[in-house]
Amino acid sequence: MQTLSGAQALVKLLALEGVPCVFGVVGGKLGPLLHALSQTPSIRYVGLRHEASGPMMAAAWAAGSGQIAVAIGEMGPGGLNLASGMGVAWGNNLPVLAITTNQHRAAAYPHSGMFMDLDTRAVMAPLCKWNAVVHDPRRLPELVRRAFREALSGRPGPVHLDIPQDVLGAQVDWADDEFELAPQRYRSLHRPRPDARAVAQALEVLRQARRPLIVAGGGVIAAQAGALVAELAARWQAPVVPTQMALGVVASGSAHHIGHGGLIAGDAVKQAFAQADVVLSIGCRHSSWMWDEGGPLARRDQRVVSINIDPAALGHPVLHEVGLQADAALALVDVLAQWPAGQVATEASWLADCRARRVAYEARLRSLPDDGQAVMHPAALAAAIGDALPADALAVYDGGHTTFWSNDLTPVPAVRRRFHEPGMSHLGFGLPYAMSLQLQHPGRPVFNITGDGSFGFSVAELDSARRHRLPVITLIHNNASWGIIRSGQKMQMGFELGTGLEDSDYAAIARGFGCHGETVRAVGEVAPAIARARASGLPAVIDCITRFVPHPALPMFGAMNRFGFEALTRVPAPTPQR
Repeated sequence: MQTLSGAQALVKLLALEGVPCVFGVVGGKLGPLLHALSQTPSIRYVGLRHEASGPMMAAAWAAGSGQIAVAIGEMGPGGLNLASGMGVAWGNNLPVLAITTNQHRAAAYPHSGMFMDLDTRAVMAPLCKWNAVVHDPRRLPELVRRAFREALSGRPGPVHLDIPQDVLGAQVDWADDEFELAPQRYRSLHRPRPDARAVAQALEVLRQARRPLIVAGGGVIAAQAGALVAELAARWQAPVVPTQMALGVVASGSAHHIGHGGLIAGDAVKQAFAQADVVLSIGCRHSSWMWDEGGPLARRDQRVVSINIDPAALGHPVLHEVGLQADAALALVDVLAQWPAGQVATEASWLADCRARRVAYEARLRSLPDDGQAVMHPAALAAAIGDALPADALAVYDGGHTTFWSNDLTPVPAVRRRFHEPGMSHLGFGLPYAMSLQLQHPGRPVFNITGDGSFGFSVAELDSARRHRLPVITLIHNNASWGIIRSGQKMQMGFELGTGLEDSDYAAIARGFGCHGETVRAVGEVAPAIARARASGLPAVIDCITRFVPHPALPMFGAMNRFGFEALTRVPAPTPQR
């Protein structure tokens, strides 16, 4: 037997799963856990300035590597802050383990009225696939293993354990082999193949397509199926629309790329959906980024083949002719194995016409800044940033309107090189996300492209970036306002309230944190400023003074937000009977 505290047992269980990092803010009730982490060199503790940044960094670890990381929070307000960041993992189906502490068991569940009392399990429940309170330290192995099983099985997602302070500190005798159990003993490491009959039915539909369209979602990235999607697209001569969670499935310069992210990618994507006769949806849940005023862009009268590991995503909100519940990679392997090259009916001009619309759209965007005004146009700034990024750079798109320009004008060479947060669309996630990516790739340049409003949410993490020597470069589209909100207030109701963000010097704030900071006002200054920031070796902020100009896709984005209940409940007309 061996005697360990609950916290020591917990950390041993995390180490067995290969957890690389724990992100959080120190707290008194977390003392036993922090002590155990200090004795475990295989797990890096990354201290932050706000608990919400912890789950954001853990979510970025999953998005960038496929591995699960841990975020921790003190009881009470620590758990409340943690919940904000958990939304990022929940909204984007990213596996994260959140651990909070609480009052000792004599005063918790139900709580007795002490300061910082909080039913943290209830707070976290809507943001998790599964969560629990650990009432007895002897149940830690069982519940930690279940947490990993829930987070990593099927559709991935965040999980949460609330562990009272005396459970963390309790001394327990454990069997010598308790912490030698390999993960494959308590959760499946194998992902599901599709049913053979479903594959045959899918092939029958796919082979008949004259105007095929592939939609690739985050499930493609989770399954590491990007190369298989590219192979199928080439064989099928099909355009590809990656969602925001699948940026890079086809490179932005590829002949198959017609825009990513759905409706905000412009008219090439909308026309492709309108004209396609068969849509192959792979690992995509068709969130509202893929809707317009008529509902999901994949219409009920189109033939849809859907592949998804989550059975709940098959048939909702997009109806399918064939649904395959399977891992994206294994499903594509089976489809390609039974579909010899050359057996396609695709119209000769289909792909070329779709791509031509995309190329024309990009050219139109790049021509927008030629309006003679002195303050930088956001399209000019986005293009300058995109042109200046090093070939091996990683970049995060944060902000509301800023992400529209970044989405169109930042080149995407491959998967896991560009990152967005479409599910929760949590402003301010960009700096924590970029810091996590820098931890994963210490030798590569990492950029956070953000808006001035968004940057304010997590600006304090500049201190964390400096302390942990993470030379992330933040590029701010600074139009001194909540731009989309101001535009909407003026256009729709003729007023303006609370939208101004004038006179903040973000470069000076960065220098105050011991980081590199400078302000640029012209397109020609962007690339030299990036070079100076990289040369500094410090976390950096480049404050780019720009103006608000509505992105051309904003009207379609507005139509998406006017999507009504009637579109979801519309029943197709019955087929006439002979």
